Amino acid sequence: MNDDTIQITESSGNVFLDLGFDPAEAEVMKLRAEVMIRTAQQLKAQGWTQAEAARHLRITQPRVSRLIKGKIEDFSLDMLLTLANRAGLHPQLQFSL
Repeated sequence: MNDDTIQITESSGNVFLDLGFDPAEAEVMKLRAEVMIRTAQQLKAQGWTQAEAARHLRITQPRVSRLIKGKIEDFSLDMLLTLANRAGLHPQLQFSL
């Protein structure tokens, strides 16, 4: 493959929008992904096993596993915000024009 056949498209900053999702749905999915990633990072930083995390988050260990694996389709935004809070995070929503 030579350089003439490679086409690069600049990202919009939202991979879900770039994949063709409706703009409103793409924004919610982006928020869900960010909260999920940060919560998983927080669990790792706490050094908790999945069983310990399950107790702190008040969910089952298999659900913690799905959270850590990034199974975004298994979690609503409000559930992710609840779990983030239980993990010791304080997520905030900001609006911009």
